[in-house]
Amino acid sequence: MTDTRLAAARQAVVAEAASWLRTPYHHMGRLRGVGVDCLTLLAEVYERAGIIGHVEIPFYPPDWHLHRGVELYLGGVLDRATEIPGPPQPGDIALFKMGRCFAHGVIVIRWPQLIHAHYSAGVIGGDATQGQLAGRAVRFFDPFVNP
Repeated sequence: MTDTRLAAARQAVVAEAASWLRTPYHHMGRLRGVGVDCLTLLAEVYERAGIIGHVEIPFYPPDWHLHRGVELYLGGVLDRATEIPGPPQPGDIALFKMGRCFAHGVIVIRWPQLIHAHYSAGVIGGDATQGQLAGRAVRFFDPFVNP
């Protein structure tokens, strides 16, 4: 991908993510303005921005990351994006460790600024150095480079 096309793709992801702000949190929801969770937000944003095709997500309990050590979310991200050392660029993915697993995905706007779906607030803008994300283990992924 040329630098110009990559910059446009990154901007498309950021713009699409911003269009989901204020969408309520709903486990496994996939409708802008109606309901979404942190996994389905990523799937929908990257699909609508033309970065990936549709991703069918099998059912998962909302608290799976608290009771199991299997890295389901991480495995799905690694299937579609390349892990990078950071710092992440606009449109990249940051995956935070929650419970036993890397289980909370966010879309980077300009690190540490991000957009994510939070169970108590819906889709919001945030800062990785503040609140519940501060100090957590985090891994970064470039969705514009296929693994």
